[in-house]
Amino acid sequence: MSAPATPALPSLRETIARHGLEARKSLGQHFLLDPALCARIASAAGPMEGRQVLEVGPGPGGLTRALLDTAAEKVVAVELDRRAVAALAELGAAYPGRLQVIEGDALRLDPVVLLAPPRKVVANLPYNVGTPLLVGWLRRAAALESMTLMFQQEVAERITAAPDTEAYGRLGVLAQWRCRCTLLLSLPPGAFSPPPKVWSAVVGFVPYEQDPGPALFAAMERLTAAAFGQRRKMLRGALKSLGDADELLSAAGIAGDRRAETLSIAEFDRLARVLLTRG
Repeated sequence: MSAPATPALPSLRETIARHGLEARKSLGQHFLLDPALCARIASAAGPMEGRQVLEVGPGPGGLTRALLDTAAEKVVAVELDRRAVAALAELGAAYPGRLQVIEGDALRLDPVVLLAPPRKVVANLPYNVGTPLLVGWLRRAAALESMTLMFQQEVAERITAAPDTEAYGRLGVLAQWRCRCTLLLSLPPGAFSPPPKVWSAVVGFVPYEQDPGPALFAAMERLTAAAFGQRRKMLRGALKSLGDADELLSAAGIAGDRRAETLSIAEFDRLARVLLTRG
């Protein structure tokens, strides 16, 4: 299936003016209006033929248009802002049968329920919900082919950070434990309307084949919350809330005088598995 011909559509700025879609700070909205940049993000998501794609926070539909211009079988756009829902309805009419718009909170929706496999998530995430959305999708990563997500640059750097660096923390461990994470593209504030105060970056996530399952994922969440909650402490002190920290560390072969930021993803995996066996 080749990409469909692009229908004639009003410009994104015309769409914003027609629907009174000025960006709202309360919704973390910064619209990406450059068609070339939107196309780059859609292309970075990889092959689209036969795929169903979830987009969150489409706003006036810049990235939505780029996704519909690929060979994707279907795009499901979840939007909390009612003004944008009306604008997206017009876009749906231009791509009959390929765009489904859902007015609602993406934090309450499961992509596995919304989409048939193979599934992708591609989104310019609202800044105020990007991290909780990512953690929720990491729990469901086994059912996703890939995710291509835009965050604040600082968050993207935390996701892709290596051990023993300042940015390495809980979010990076969870993300890199479940997925191969790659920083794909950085965008300056001027690429958006209105410009945010910070740079943004697109991160690609490709889930690993081995699925830890919900119980082990929950154990990793508990472990990383404790380990990085008091990151200046040695692990024997930081992990006290999980029970006998010395016993836990000894069983995983990890010295108690180390700190969380020095542990590799493999060492966190060992600790989480020991924690799970201890209940």
